[in-house]
Amino acid sequence: MNEQQGTYGPAARVVGMSLPPQRTDGPYRIHLVCLGNICRSPTAHVVLERRVADAGLADAVEVTSSGTGGWHVGNPMDERAAATLTAAGYDATRHRAAQYDTAGASSYDLVLVMDESNLADVGGRSERVGLFRDLDPVEPGSAVPDPYYGGHDGFEEVLTMVERTTDAIVAELRRIVSTRAPG
Repeated sequence: MNEQQGTYGPAARVVGMSLPPQRTDGPYRIHLVCLGNICRSPTAHVVLERRVADAGLADAVEVTSSGTGGWHVGNPMDERAAATLTAAGYDATRHRAAQYDTAGASSYDLVLVMDESNLADVGGRSERVGLFRDLDPVEPGSAVPDPYYGGHDGFEEVLTMVERTTDAIVAELRRIVSTRAPG
């Protein structure tokens, strides 16, 4: 796996790297993972889903999220995460926490996790599994810090990182969707 081949893996920690190609017919499936699915991955989920829709790719890309732990299954996202998203103009009301299912992982085109601990919990890096911020044009390969035990500033910092990284992801998705062979 190397960046010249356009694969997603350890060498992909560069600005302008490529997402892996789509595996099956239907939408390109991206799954976002953090620890409890109440702060980081739902923030990324809400932002990416909105930016995908704004780019006219809603029919071509499906975004889901979960957490590696099951403590919050069925709960809405953390109130502070929801308030930060709402203040920025996003709809945070539909999210309900889910737990990561290793059995379903093979159905995703791409799994992006928020930190190295999440990466270990989902089985490690592969062509289709990596850190969300591997695609960050400012700090590729960095973790998205967990704001859960901090204050409001931590949630704003996460949103800033997520929005910046999401812009890079959407740019890559446009390329993938526009170069897909007709089905």
